[in-house]
Amino acid sequence: MISSREQVTAMILSAKVSKGLKWTEVADKVGQSKEWTTAACLGQMTFNKAQAETVGALFDLSDEAVAWLQIVPSKGSGGIPTDPLLYRLYEIVSVYGGSIKELIHEEFGDGIMSAIDFSLDIQREEDPKGDRVNMVMSGKFLPYKSY
Repeated sequence: MISSREQVTAMILSAKVSKGLKWTEVADKVGQSKEWTTAACLGQMTFNKAQAETVGALFDLSDEAVAWLQIVPSKGSGGIPTDPLLYRLYEIVSVYGGSIKELIHEEFGDGIMSAIDFSLDIQREEDPKGDRVNMVMSGKFLPYKSY
């Protein structure tokens, strides 16, 4: 019996390793971006029925696990990350967050960048001094309303 979405994530990660799959291969089967598909497999997005069944077949998941993939997860929980890569992303927001906020408000006004109407693209950028990680985040601007 499965009692949490986290258990299904662990099953997916275990099967991914044992099958030698890459997230891009999973995304191609699901029909979504590698960024969204990976987030969904890690328990941060909700799969529709067809997507959940595709993931279930790919990772040999039970019907119960496939059902869990279709339940809205608790997103973004966990506090300050301890994994070095995740912590560096947290550090970027800690260091540059104020500047990002100021520049968005200066350009768009009082509002937020949506994490719901959002896309992320991660690419390798070759550089003779050492390859770089190129991340492009694009979120819809949502202005605060006056009432």
